[in-house]
Amino acid sequence: MPLPKTLVMVETDPRTSPRPAEAIRITAGIGAWKKTDVTLLLRGAAGYCLQEYADELVDEENFSHYLPLVAEQPRPVYIENSFTDTAALESSPWKYEIITEERVAELIRANNYLIRL
Repeated sequence: MPLPKTLVMVETDPRTSPRPAEAIRITAGIGAWKKTDVTLLLRGAAGYCLQEYADELVDEENFSHYLPLVAEQPRPVYIENSFTDTAALESSPWKYEIITEERVAELIRANNYLIRL
């Protein structure tokens, strides 16, 4: 029996809110359980979560500690194309894929659970 799928969708700016850092921590924790297949989706300004330097983000310790665990997943972190500052990610050490709104809708439909932060 295949594992259920969980999509964690982050929609807030990590430069001004602690919610994205908490979302990264939650995603890493859920993934560690190995009881669900977890995917991380960043929308809008949440794309800044993957910038090179976490010290510019609120609650940088969660990014430094948990983002490497999330990055171990077999798929990239998805970034909706509503994030337009791709220059901010040029030096990003994380694997990511920019996807369309249509692909976001497909991801939502393909998952059993959705966590929005």
